[in-house]
Amino acid sequence: MNIKLENVLPMEIEKRSFELIEAEMTTNPPEDIKPIMKRVIHTTADFEYEHTLTFSQNVIEIAKEAIRNGACVVTDTNMVRAGINKKKLAEYGGEVFCFMADDDVCEDAKKSGSTRASASMEKATKLNQKLIFAIGNAPTALVKIRELIDEGKLKPELIIGVPVGFVNVVASKELILETDIPYIIAKGRKGGSNVAAAIVNALLYSL
Repeated sequence: MNIKLENVLPMEIEKRSFELIEAEMTTNPPEDIKPIMKRVIHTTADFEYEHTLTFSQNVIEIAKEAIRNGACVVTDTNMVRAGINKKKLAEYGGEVFCFMADDDVCEDAKKSGSTRASASMEKATKLNQKLIFAIGNAPTALVKIRELIDEGKLKPELIIGVPVGFVNVVASKELILETDIPYIIAKGRKGGSNVAAAIVNALLYSL
């Protein structure tokens, strides 16, 4: 076998990966944004996120301050919830919620003819806490968040909007870009639960 492998110790693999990512990046993002981009690229091996990740003004410091003040994270999938470093978040008093499989959410979605993602965002309005939304799968969750904001029922500390797919995905992200709520959005069709979790973790690890 003539394939050349790098001799990297197990505990050095992530460090080496980030070195390779930084060497291959073609943009020079601000220092506060760079860790977010690098972790998303590390998660996906997709350098297109250099160009599609979009950040509202001062969003990183706003997000970190919210986490320091005990903000909780609401997600649209249990996969996002599983991927977030809940122990690190708990150090600041926060926790992660995903209501998608709750019986009342399923019943509300059935009665209203909406999706469970939409109904779960409605349920989140009952939380009496600072909230960060990390949406990696369902564009209907972003649409509902926008509706709740417009109705004055919700004012998130941050919206991470990175659903993946085709139907209404691009439009749902554009709805969030129109708001004055701090956001991190992956423009276009790409995204996913792993991307949403990676962004939350990048914020946590940069505190």
